[in-house]
Amino acid sequence: MDYTILQVVNEEGILRVTISRPQALNALNTDFFHEMNHLIAAVANDPGIRVMVLTGEGKAFVAGADIAEMVHKNSDEGEVFARLGQNTFKNLEALPFPVIAAINGFALGGGLELAMACDFRIASAKAKFGQPEVNLGLITGYAGSQRLPRLVGVADALYLLTTAEMIGADEALRIGLIQKVVEPEALQDECLRLAKLIASKGPQAVRKIKFVTRQGLTGSLEEGSLLEARHFGSLFGPGTEGEEGMKAFLEKRTPNWKS
Repeated sequence: MDYTILQVVNEEGILRVTISRPQALNALNTDFFHEMNHLIAAVANDPGIRVMVLTGEGKAFVAGADIAEMVHKNSDEGEVFARLGQNTFKNLEALPFPVIAAINGFALGGGLELAMACDFRIASAKAKFGQPEVNLGLITGYAGSQRLPRLVGVADALYLLTTAEMIGADEALRIGLIQKVVEPEALQDECLRLAKLIASKGPQAVRKIKFVTRQGLTGSLEEGSLLEARHFGSLFGPGTEGEEGMKAFLEKRTPNWKS
C-alpha cells in the first residue's frame, strides 16, 4: 500500500511513523484510520521491529478528528466512525512491541486519544493537551473516556473531559498523562534515544513485559501474577533469551540477542 498520510521509515528495527496532514493539523479522517490499520497489520508480526515512534508533522501531533468529515454524518454513521477509530487504536495498543508517542505540539481530542493508545508519551515543552469535544456538543469517540481515567484517575479525567480546558506539558506530566517533557528541539532525539535503549534489551523480554502488563490489567491481580510467572518461566532453559542474558551478565559481556 502507498501511504499518503503516513510517512514510515524503518531504521534498524526502530519504526518512525509521522502523521503528515499539516494543512489540517494532522486531523484524523477515514483515510488515516485505513492507512494506520494497514501499517499495523503489516508490522505486527515482524520480529525485526523493536519499537515504534509516532509523531506529527508541523505544529501539531494531532489536533483532533476531522470535523469537516464528521459534520454531515447521521447517528449511525457517527457510531461507525467512532468504532473505526476505536478499533484502530485498539490494534495500535495491541502491537507486540512498545509504541512511543512523540508529542510535538497540539494533542487534542482524537489526537490525545491516539497518544493514550501508545505505551507512553514524551512531550515537547510547547505541547498542549485537551479533550475539547463538549465544546462541540460531542463526547470522546475513540475510547478517550475509558483510557483517560485509567491513566490519570477519575477526577482529573472528568475535569478535562467536562471543562474542555487545554493543559500544558508540565501539568500533563504532573497528573501522569505523559512521562517526560523536553525542549522542542530535543524531542525527536530523546524519543530516538529511548527507542534505541529499549531496542538494546532482550527483544522477547520486552514483548512479553508489554503483553503481561497490558493483559494483566484486564483481570484480577492473581490472574495477572500467574500470567507473569508463566511468561517468566518461558524465558529460561537452553537456547533461550534468558539463558543468554544471564550468561552474558556473569561473563561480563554484552548479550547476543536474537530477534
